[in-house]
Amino acid sequence: MEHVFFPPLTRVAICGGTHGNEMSGVYLVREMLKQKLDQAGSLSVTPILSNPRAIEVCKRYIDTDLNRSFSDASLRAPLTDSTPYEVRRAQELDAQLGPRGSPEAVDCICDLHNTTANMGLCVMTSTIDWINLHIFKYIQSKVSSVPVRAIHGNAHISENCFLDSLATHGYALEIGPQPNGVIRADIYNAMKQGVDLTFEWLQSFNSGSTFEGGEIEIYTAEKKIDYPRDPATNEITAVIHPQLQDNDFKLLRPGDPIFQTFLGESVLYEGEELYPFFINECAYYEKKVAFILSRKITVALPSVSVKRD
Repeated sequence: MEHVFFPPLTRVAICGGTHGNEMSGVYLVREMLKQKLDQAGSLSVTPILSNPRAIEVCKRYIDTDLNRSFSDASLRAPLTDSTPYEVRRAQELDAQLGPRGSPEAVDCICDLHNTTANMGLCVMTSTIDWINLHIFKYIQSKVSSVPVRAIHGNAHISENCFLDSLATHGYALEIGPQPNGVIRADIYNAMKQGVDLTFEWLQSFNSGSTFEGGEIEIYTAEKKIDYPRDPATNEITAVIHPQLQDNDFKLLRPGDPIFQTFLGESVLYEGEELYPFFINECAYYEKKVAFILSRKITVALPSVSVKRD
């Protein structure tokens, strides 16, 4: 089995409120700031409220989606009076946590998100990153209160423009279901456990532990599916079918109902067998995404350990 060495991973940022109405991350980071948690064993920890203006008014964003504002173009754009707030904030975060791709960039970012979809706890990574996937494997082995899954890629994003891309190893911790603007104890507790286990894994890694490889399952995003729409008005003409609602990651087969029109008629699925997630995510209505379809693949993880100078 392959073995990969990595340098110590000591600088970690925990980001909450990248979307200002996703409350578990907001309150988790607020607690870390209250406790002045800037150190955890071998780790230097930076808790950050990513989008303070959106948090203040409990909205997803002020001008534009912050978690789509870390493209190279956005980070390099000259600032003017008309620059969207989130683009300005993205450049501030890049200066604080990056610059992206530089030796000064933080080692790890865990960006905290809630979804209204019934997805359990998901480690979302834009690249096949061995550190992120080992952290996922560790969390999955320790958490029993909710299902834990790994998601690779994002079918409706063409460039890695996410906040976690600022780190050498960055991922989003996505957990739901939780309504926007609401905090639930069970969801908050599972998110906190995921963060605590991330710290635990990193400290063990830095202390010299070897983490053995093995096979893991990953859901890799393939394509987005929009709601049926009226071609004249662009308004949706159907909603998620009751048999699909809350069945994230359940295999979708041809002939399964996916939408129900407002007249009560079923719209059936016609594609290949794939796994849906982000089903009926509230924030994705504006993005014209009813759900995302993914393929379940098996990835062989190498064993990893710290490389000493």
